[in-house]
Amino acid sequence: MQTLLDGLSVLGGWRINFMQVATIAVILFVFVIQGFRINQEYQRAIVYRLGRFVNVRGPGLFWIIPFIEWSTKVDVRILSVNLQTQETLSRDGVAVKVNAVVWYCIDNPAKAVNSVLDPHTAVLQAAETSLRDVIGQHDLDAILKGREQINALLMTQLDRAANKWGVDIDAVEMRDLDIPVQMQRALAQEAEATREAKARLIKAQGEQAASETLRAAAMAIAEAPGAMELRRLQTLQEIGTEQNSTIILGFPQELLHAAKRLSGE
Repeated sequence: MQTLLDGLSVLGGWRINFMQVATIAVILFVFVIQGFRINQEYQRAIVYRLGRFVNVRGPGLFWIIPFIEWSTKVDVRILSVNLQTQETLSRDGVAVKVNAVVWYCIDNPAKAVNSVLDPHTAVLQAAETSLRDVIGQHDLDAILKGREQINALLMTQLDRAANKWGVDIDAVEMRDLDIPVQMQRALAQEAEATREAKARLIKAQGEQAASETLRAAAMAIAEAPGAMELRRLQTLQEIGTEQNSTIILGFPQELLHAAKRLSGE
């Protein structure tokens, strides 16, 4: 009887130890499972340990220490932002309304999270400020004729500011430019005057070329008097093909030259 009681007590102790081990195993399993994280290909995780930055992890599966470490996800894809229409003055005092599009991405996730509260808002405000500054540094003609230069200058100025926040500017493009109606009319008149002057210049160049050609033809005919007679006969042939009731003939130049020689003699 005593042996049976001793066996039951041992079995009870073993069962209690098994329950404790199972409980600890479950707790460890849950602890480990809670530390697994998954990031997409376009995501990065900023890992902190007790409030201190540790490293950047991802994409894919990674593990952090539960209750001690935590992570913040950052999207590193290129984003497109339309800037609000900005009203500003050009260097020559013309009021313009301009807007632009900015393409950017987070190049350094750790700096983007730790150096600025909201990198997207910071880039947006910096882009609007840079747009007003660049427009104010150029005349209206330069803005209208040199958009590529304006875009390049705007990108350089914005990229310099965004690098401090871990953001890379991919492209900046000025999209719409509105000017007052009076200035639009003045530009239209200027363009019309430019086209008219160009047309007159082309016409004058054509007349000059034609006069030089006629001069060369006259000199050729003067060297060969018979060429004038051939030209007269060709003209008569062209007139004869048409239904004309009256034909006016020019007096032959050879007779005039002969009369001059006789009178001179």
